Amino acid sequence: MRQFYYVIEKGVAMPHQLSWSHVLSLLPLADINEINYYIRITERFNLTYRELREKIKLKEYKRLDEKVKDDIINNQKNSVANYVKNPILIKRNIEDEEMTEKLLQHLILENIENFMKELGDYFSFIGSEYKIKLGNRYNYIDLLLFNYKYNCFVVVELKVSELKKEHIGQIEIYMNYIDNNLKDINQDNTIGIIICKKEKQFLPKRNHLLKQKICFV
Repeated sequence: MRQFYYVIEKGVAMPHQLSWSHVLSLLPLADINEINYYIRITERFNLTYRELREKIKLKEYKRLDEKVKDDIINNQKNSVANYVKNPILIKRNIEDEEMTEKLLQHLILENIENFMKELGDYFSFIGSEYKIKLGNRYNYIDLLLFNYKYNCFVVVELKVSELKKEHIGQIEIYMNYIDNNLKDINQDNTIGIIICKKEKQFLPKRNHLLKQKICFV
C-alpha cells in the first residue's frame, strides 16, 4: 500500500480498465515512466494482467528506444520499425548447437507469433524463403511480413554475423522488388529489418531500415 501511495502521489493515473491484478503487477516497478508505459499499452491493446506481467518479465520497456518510449507514453505516432525490441528475444532449447541462419529461421518459425510480437504489433505472416526473381536468378527473402496498421510489407533478413554493408545493399534490393512487384498503389513503402548477432555503430542508408542484435534465451 505504501508503494501504491507513492505511485499515485507521483501523479500516475490508474485507468478504470485496470484491475487490481494489473495494479499489483505494476507496483514493483520503480520508474514512473516505465509504469506509465505499461499502463498505455495495457489500455491500447486491452492486455490481461497475465499478458502485462509477461511484458514486464521480458523487460519490454527497457528494450525500446528512448524516443519511442516517450511517444507511446504521450500517445504520439511512430514508425513501424521503431517498435522493434533491442535485443530481440528468441527461445533456444539446444545451447551447444552451432547457430546458422537456417537454424535461426527454424527457431523463429517455431514460434512465429512470439517473434512478431518482438517486432511490434499488427504484424501478419506472409511467408518464409519467399521466392523472387532478379534477372535470371531466383532469390529468397528470409521472412516476408505485412503490418496492417502501417499498411506496408516488411522484409526481414536474418544474419548470424555482425552487420555488414552488403547486408544493407541486399535488403534494399529485396525491398525495391516488393515495392515494384507486390505493393499496391494504396500501400506505403516496404520496411526492411535486419536481425544480426551484434549491433555495430553503423548507420543504414535509409531511415526505415533498422539494424538489431539478437539475444538467445
